[in-house]
Amino acid sequence: MSPFYRFTVFIFLIVIASGLFAGNSQVNLASVSAAVVDLKTGKTLLNKNNDIVMPLASITKLMTAMVVLDAKLSLKEKIRFSKEDKQNINNYYSRIRIDSELSRGDVMRIALMSSENLAAAALGRNYPGGMEAFVKAMNKKARSLGMKQSHFVDSSGLSENNVTTAADLAKLVAAAYKYKKIREYTTTRTFTARFRRPRYLLGYTNTNVLVRAGKKDVLLSKTGYLDESGRCLVMVRQIGRKKVVMVLLDSFGKRSPIGDANRIKKWLVSGKSGNISRAALNYEQMKMAYYSSLK
Repeated sequence: MSPFYRFTVFIFLIVIASGLFAGNSQVNLASVSAAVVDLKTGKTLLNKNNDIVMPLASITKLMTAMVVLDAKLSLKEKIRFSKEDKQNINNYYSRIRIDSELSRGDVMRIALMSSENLAAAALGRNYPGGMEAFVKAMNKKARSLGMKQSHFVDSSGLSENNVTTAADLAKLVAAAYKYKKIREYTTTRTFTARFRRPRYLLGYTNTNVLVRAGKKDVLLSKTGYLDESGRCLVMVRQIGRKKVVMVLLDSFGKRSPIGDANRIKKWLVSGKSGNISRAALNYEQMKMAYYSSLK
């Protein structure tokens, strides 16, 4: 058991035993860190621990997509999946066959909508100068967006060393929204990828249940998960006449980020957010103790 898990289990037991929990004065959320921003004005509508530096997991893939699109690489060009791509994701499971090919646009689509890690690795390796140049471009882009607390080391987000804050991610999501292809790809409900060499088909579904359900108010979406990051979700959502950036990091349970997104929507419309479980509050107390120990 790693030091991280020994520490978190220890704190979790203390919290449960004491019955302590921390709420939020504005809105009850199951996410440890959150930011809600008006996309048009940039005004912060909600801030919950938005300055805590933490892993962003597969939310990384939004930055990956922006770097690829900024380079104006052909989305029709076929790119090949290699053993190096597999190594770059630490041999993480993928249904994609090594040496097969897919257009760069479709590779980007499945990386964004279905969080396909091998696809994100292939996008980085096929960048001019390879993965090293790609990661440099990611960090350069982050600096240009004013993401002062963010740092990237890979294109997939599988490394816990890809870190950010909710405040920084609000800037990234607002920037990503300006790209038509990112809006399109992240809100694709289902997609069949047609590979060649050899020819085969793979079906993909969106990792956001709201998108899968056909919710038209979701204009951009990306989910993420690592043991170290918890459940993460970013969206741009239409609420009334406003487009709102939602950033939800380190949420308690699998469905908690969606619950939080709906609580935020309810809060913005009615001023009420609803309640969250004591287990989620205990989890927040545990994780806040952990993040405080890192300072």
